[in-house]
Amino acid sequence: MIHVEKLSKTYRQGDHEVRALDGVSLEVEAGSFVSIMGPSGSGKSTMLQLLGGLDTPTTGEVRLDGRPISQMSDDEMTVFRRRRIGFVFQFFNLLPTLTAEENVALPLLLDGKRWRDVQEKVERQLEFVGLKHRIGNRATALSGGELQRVAVARALVTEPALLLADEPTGNLDTRTGSDILALIKEANERLGQTVVMVTHDPRAASYGDRLITMKDGRILDDERPTPAATAAASRR
Repeated sequence: MIHVEKLSKTYRQGDHEVRALDGVSLEVEAGSFVSIMGPSGSGKSTMLQLLGGLDTPTTGEVRLDGRPISQMSDDEMTVFRRRRIGFVFQFFNLLPTLTAEENVALPLLLDGKRWRDVQEKVERQLEFVGLKHRIGNRATALSGGELQRVAVARALVTEPALLLADEPTGNLDTRTGSDILALIKEANERLGQTVVMVTHDPRAASYGDRLITMKDGRILDDERPTPAATAAASRR
């Protein structure tokens, strides 16, 4: 599913070079739920951006479904992201003037689909996240938790090969965050959705079936918690 080989990313800040990633290699199997944790500056967010084709590595390669990202043109990468990758961000990234339904439909409409051909699929996704009753409400009328539910529905509506979640509970209270994590976990277990999630919260990370810990741009630990430990941690 995902093959990362000797991935490095270096930024220049004035006269200094900052190595955000330092020769990282890993594999992510289809249908898995991988949580990535680490302190600020550990490289976890940089890793997510490179996996999603939102940034380019200094060295190394990312392959998604066997395709090397570095060999795609900008236009090819745009289409690949729209069709094969779903994103859930901390601050939702919805269009405030659009309704919940319109926000969820947007990736399909941008891909050239007609409204009448996508409406049923959009309604199914809003029902999945528990927001079918808010289908006609603009984003400005929704709570933070509802906005993130819409964002999850939008990320899943294209039936992507990969769902990338960047601190999806970072802007939510504990209870609402747990609801969002439960939705992502359900998508993983019931729909077979591959998930890679970056988080600073150990409780959120416990929803994954694999935990990667990063520090100073490198993988410090890579473990697969037992189901009992995962269940106990997610209840805390």
